[in-house]
Amino acid sequence: MVSHVTTVAFQGIEAVPVDVQVQIAPGNTYFGIVGLPDKAVAESRDRVKAALHASGLSLPPRRIIVNLAPADLPKEGSHYDLPIALGLMASLGALPGDQLADFVALGELALDGTVSEVAGVLPAAIAANAMGRGLICPARTGPEAAWASRDMAILAPRSLIAVANHFRGTQVLTRPEAGLADAAGPLPDLADIKGQETAKRALEVAAAGGHHMLMVGPPGAGKSMLASRLPSILPPLSPSELLEVSMIASVAGALDNGRLTARRPFRAPHHSASMAAMVGGGIRVRPGEASLAHHGVLFLDEMPEFTPQVLDSLRQPLEGGETMIARANYRVSFPSRFQLVGAMNPCRCGMASEPGHTCRRGARCADDYQSRLSGPLLDRIDIRIEVPAVSAADLILPSPAEPSAVVAQRVAAARAIQRERYAALGLSFACNAQCTPAVIEKVAEPDGPAMALLRQAADAMRLSARGYHRILKVARTLADLDAAERVGRIHLAEALSYRAVGDLLAAAA
Repeated sequence: MVSHVTTVAFQGIEAVPVDVQVQIAPGNTYFGIVGLPDKAVAESRDRVKAALHASGLSLPPRRIIVNLAPADLPKEGSHYDLPIALGLMASLGALPGDQLADFVALGELALDGTVSEVAGVLPAAIAANAMGRGLICPARTGPEAAWASRDMAILAPRSLIAVANHFRGTQVLTRPEAGLADAAGPLPDLADIKGQETAKRALEVAAAGGHHMLMVGPPGAGKSMLASRLPSILPPLSPSELLEVSMIASVAGALDNGRLTARRPFRAPHHSASMAAMVGGGIRVRPGEASLAHHGVLFLDEMPEFTPQVLDSLRQPLEGGETMIARANYRVSFPSRFQLVGAMNPCRCGMASEPGHTCRRGARCADDYQSRLSGPLLDRIDIRIEVPAVSAADLILPSPAEPSAVVAQRVAAARAIQRERYAALGLSFACNAQCTPAVIEKVAEPDGPAMALLRQAADAMRLSARGYHRILKVARTLADLDAAERVGRIHLAEALSYRAVGDLLAAAA
């Protein structure tokens, strides 16, 4: 007789069903696992044996074969422990196999029989709900699984004994409740920044339209402070965005006690990050910083210090909103629709643009440093601004800065205009930055004076096709902040001013 237990394998954030087939047959004592298991799955034999023994159930001296079907799909991770153990218990008559058929199971087993938490419970729960089944998962990840559906059956046992007692009717496992993580204090506020009014205006425009942004300025000008306050003016996550962000965090094992967080991600990797750390990969493919920042902010401080290969690997996710990782036998796709914010000094010494400062290397210092950013990457950044050093007068005088809550209201109003506009066109774009060229040409058609200015600027600045459309997107966002129907000359002029610094950098590149 063969017992069947359903579990899942992960391909990106997608959970693919896997049939765990367990057979106990006459023959010499043997315990084998087949179906392309990796090292962690092969080691399940010893963990399962010890966990069953600790639960009062010993395996008979017979031939035991565990097949993970489909056999040509690679199986990775320790979450196969629990379904293998449940299949063995069903084959031995300790559990009713017909009731196990209604569930998808995953979890790692400790040697004492307790069920340890694993990554990917939320995608597994969503896949189980799509199959019309319940889920058996570790107790600590139960609040995570409960977000998949209010109606599906979820068992979150602490041990194998608890599972057996539940199916026998001697101990009923209560359904876990969906939980949100407590907010870790208030977000940094824009009111803390003195001066830099131009940079704060550009930050508001970037938040309103979802535009990528690059800040260039000397050390101590406040570039990192500005970037860290961008999440405080972004609109809250929608329910669908919250689910997508949480699925990525679940696969990465980054959810705290199975509780989801309602805050937009803010990722700030060190400049020594590898390509696999930035866009994902590794022996066991995991999402990188670009995917962990999905629907949030990816902040690259000291941007030219990242290796050029790592920076250029962001070109695909910046354009398409997803990261595709290709291997010899399979391909994995992770959502990566983030908002890039970069910060850099004008040169290696950082003082190239300061009055009265003379670098010993001359202009070569700035040219060499800025050329580390490729032209194609810069072309994908909508807003490029210069952030000058803050004077002592700005620090001494009282700050007239607006708090983040006031700016966030204007950002939310502009985002609402964009959602209504694209919904009326039957499109699912959330902001102007996500528009296709054909759509932005339609919704951001400038008036007569603005069109004349755009023609002059296109010739003078030698705009690429991508640069032309990105200027239209920024101008459309500026018009939305003013609640204007048409893109006017004033909106286009401000959008062009956010491109001027980038043209100097592109010339250096």
